[in-house]
Amino acid sequence: MAIQIGDKLPEAKFRVMTAEGPQVKTTDDIFKGKKVALFAVPGAYTGTCHKMHLPSIFLNAYAMKDKGVDTIAIVSVNDAFVMNAWKRDTDQRDEAVFLADGNADFTKAIGMELDASANGLGIRSKRYSMLVEDGVVKKLNLEAMPGKVEVSGGDTLLGQL
Repeated sequence: MAIQIGDKLPEAKFRVMTAEGPQVKTTDDIFKGKKVALFAVPGAYTGTCHKMHLPSIFLNAYAMKDKGVDTIAIVSVNDAFVMNAWKRDTDQRDEAVFLADGNADFTKAIGMELDASANGLGIRSKRYSMLVEDGVVKKLNLEAMPGKVEVSGGDTLLGQL
């Protein structure tokens, strides 16, 4: 069953690249006591994610933070090395934390997995944005089609703050 507004995020572990290499970050590390704008994408560097979704986030990053967002997080079912390269190539002002959910553990735990095996992509994440306050989902914007950014972009979440 997919997570819904009012639900608490389950405990999960992400990988985040640091100067010392990949480090584990838990949901508590990312969300506890914070207001987080979480954006999930099916895959780093994929057309819609790279050319449409991420730009919508970074164009609205300052405004989201001005409205009380402590952290902007981007999660994908990719490894920490890919997510780090994607951050390097897209996050010029260091505005977001890129969370690697390499085995889709978090994605599956919240019921947001997408089986893209028919296209050779395996299990991925559905495309969504979520406002999370102290680990509790306050807003959830799930795309009906993974190739579109109609309700999950930074502009939509900014309008909900």
